Parts: sequence; C-alpha cells; structure tokens
Amino acid sequence: MLSVSGARGIVGKTMTPVVAATFAGAFGSHIRTLVHGRRPRLVVARDGRFGGESLARAVQGSLAATGADVIDLGVAMTPTVGLMIRALGADGGMAITASHNPIEWNGLKCLDGDGLAPPKEIADAIIARFKSADIAFAKPLEIGTVTTDTSANERHVARVIEVLGGASGAAARIRARGLSVVLDSVNASGCIGGRMLLDALGCHVTHIYGEPTGIFGHTPEPTAENLQELAMKVRALRDAGQAVACGFAQDPDADRLAIVDENGRYIGEEYTLVLAAQRMLELRGPFALAANLSTSRMIDDVAAKFAGAKVLRTAVGEANVVSALKPAGGLLGGEGNGGVIFPEVCWVRDSLSAMALVLDLVASRKEPLSQIVDALPRYAIEKTKVDLAAIGGLPAVAGALTKMKAAFANERVNDSDGVRVDFADGWVHLRASNTEPIARVIAEAPTRDRAKELIALCTRAAGI
Repeated sequence: MLSVSGARGIVGKTMTPVVAATFAGAFGSHIRTLVHGRRPRLVVARDGRFGGESLARAVQGSLAATGADVIDLGVAMTPTVGLMIRALGADGGMAITASHNPIEWNGLKCLDGDGLAPPKEIADAIIARFKSADIAFAKPLEIGTVTTDTSANERHVARVIEVLGGASGAAARIRARGLSVVLDSVNASGCIGGRMLLDALGCHVTHIYGEPTGIFGHTPEPTAENLQELAMKVRALRDAGQAVACGFAQDPDADRLAIVDENGRYIGEEYTLVLAAQRMLELRGPFALAANLSTSRMIDDVAAKFAGAKVLRTAVGEANVVSALKPAGGLLGGEGNGGVIFPEVCWVRDSLSAMALVLDLVASRKEPLSQIVDALPRYAIEKTKVDLAAIGGLPAVAGALTKMKAAFANERVNDSDGVRVDFADGWVHLRASNTEPIARVIAEAPTRDRAKELIALCTRAAGI
C-alpha cells in the first residue's frame, strides 16, 4: 500500500527489510535534493510492534547510506517524531509504523522538516523514486552517522503542558480535580509517554496493556468491539466506589485516541476531535479548524457556537488536513478516527494533546463527561468496509464512484476524495482506503437506521 500515508505491507511478504531500505533510500534521496552544502539530519522511531526493530535498522542504515545523520528515538509515538524534528532542527524523519493495522502489518511514514506528512505531490515523487529504485547513495566519506536520543517522551509531555498554559494553566486545573483515568496503550508506543503525561497532570492512573512488549493485547484499532476490556475496567472501578473521569485508548503509534465515559460507555473516536475543539474554542475563541470529509457534522455544530469559527473540509489523510489548516492559521484540526492535530505541539495527530484537552474540558466543568457528551448534537454514524478483491480490485472503485455521482446528481456532491453526498438529513462517503486494500463507506444521520439506509443507498447505487 503506497499513498500519502507512506508505505504499508505484510511483514515478511510485501514489507521486508529490503523494501524498507529501498523506501527509506528514496526518502533520503529526496531530502538530499532539499539540503545543500551540509549533511541532512533525520529522526527515526518505531511504534514498538514486535519485530519492528529489524525494519528500523534497515531504515537507519539506508538513510545513513544516502548521507544523512540519523537520530534514533527507539520506540516512540508518531507525533513525538514530528515534535522532535522541530525540536532538534532536523530536516525530516521516518516513523516505522502501521498505525492501527494488525500485528502482521508494518509500514513507513515520512515526515518533512516541519514535522508533518508531505503533501500528495511530494509523496508521489518519493513513491516514484521507490518504484524505480532511484536512490542517491553517498560516497564512503560522506555516509552519515546513527546516534540515539532518549529525551523524546519528556519533551513531548513538557510541550503539551506548556502550550496549554504551563503549570498554572490546564495542568493546574486538572491536578486540582485529582481525576482518575484508565489508559489502554495496547502494549505499544504510547505506554511510556501516555502514562508520563497523565502522571504529570496529577491523574490517578489505572494502566491496562501498559507494558511496551509490542505484542498487542487486543486487536489494535480503537473501536468499540476492541475496547471492551477498557469499558469493563472503568465500570468495575466505578462499581467498587472509585470515581473515574474517563477511559482513554491509544492505537499502536498513539496518533489516535478513543474515549470511554465514566460509566464505561464507549463514546468513540468521532467525539475525540469534537471535545478537543470544544475546549480549544473555549480557551482561544473563534479560529479556523480543519477536518476531513469523513468526519462527523458535530465539529461544524460546535464551531457554529463561536461566531467567526469555521471548519475547512479536506480529503482524508493527515497531510490533506494540514494543507488546509496551515495556510489558514488554524489552531486545531483532525479526523473522525480519533486524530487531533494541535499545531503548537506538532503537525501530526497526537493522542497526548487530545487527552490533555479532554481532561481540561472535564476539569473545567462540574458535570461528568457523559453529560458533556450528551449535550452535544447527536448523530448516528455507521462505518463499513468493502474488500477490494471482492469487487474487482482498486480499478473497480473508479467505476463505482462514477455510478454514485450519477445516481445522486441532484444532491450536494463532493468528489475531491472519492464521493461524498450530502442530503438534507445526513451524508454518505465512499472512498478507497489509503492504508488497507479496502473501500470505506461511512454515513451519518440523525438515527442509526437512517445512516444504515444511506450506506445501503450508496452501495446499491455504486454497484458494490
């Protein structure tokens, strides 16, 4: 899988050290075209999934072979890589991660000198280099070095606290409440940094799957069916008389965050960005936000409460959200998959920033998280997947999109990324995934039945 999200594949089959070294060499060669008169500096880290070290070593060696000095963070969250690129004045970096994909997957994500995913045209150029093995290896005396930096988690936590007002700001409000939190880090890269942040905020932490073994304790995508233990733990603590503010779940590279309320109810990923945006708008006043086409209308409803705030809609993918957010001077953006981009921390979706903003929202109110959520506009969102192999592969998606556009020509249609159709009472979005060999169909409406009906209308019209 090659896209703006980087490269992903099955370990030992389509993702091997040879593939990783070639892709890293393509990225390093691209960086060399941007840097003149000095040796590039590149940051590298991995999400901790078991077996990832072999790919990390291949990446480090290949980048050094293109003439870059490599700074190895070891196991680190993807947003931490983005933050460290800026903190160290590096020219870019790579995260060895397959994000929420199961353990048999791994991948490579490129970040530029601003610590953000490159836009499509640059990603396409790197992919073209990879496919043609167009790698500019350095001469023997120009080969780069590999050093380590162990300060990444501390720097990340400190930055989140700093931009939210330092010790006298959000941190003080949260500490004053002495909130209890259950954290599920799925035995991956968020284990250390996630716990470190919550400890720094004075939270009482119950940490499940908090050992960074790299062997996921459950299916890693933070969906309701995969977070039943988190919900059960919150309910068990509540029933034992320990008030819990919420439960948080990170995915393996800790760029996404899902939430369970104080009663063990799965709130889900769609609410993460909405709750974070609510708090940021309260703290900073109106500003521009950015969200992708598959993100809930709730973000628009929250922005509408603050005169002058606006939501910029983009194609799916972190790089696309950033491409809209950055020129608009936006203070927050993200995606409905639990990804919150807080540019003052880093230009990557960041579970730490999301946790801090949600906890500050709870700390600022006298009501529990469940009541805060229930006061938001309520929609039902349905998400389904279509195996591309079952419909004729990726080429079949183009025909399906054409049929869908024709079927709903009288509605409001956006075809900047697949096809999204907006109806008076909801919307449906069909697109090919950037990260898995599937097509995604997402619909939102006032009721679950209507959302399911929109998905049925879409798939029928598209012929899939």
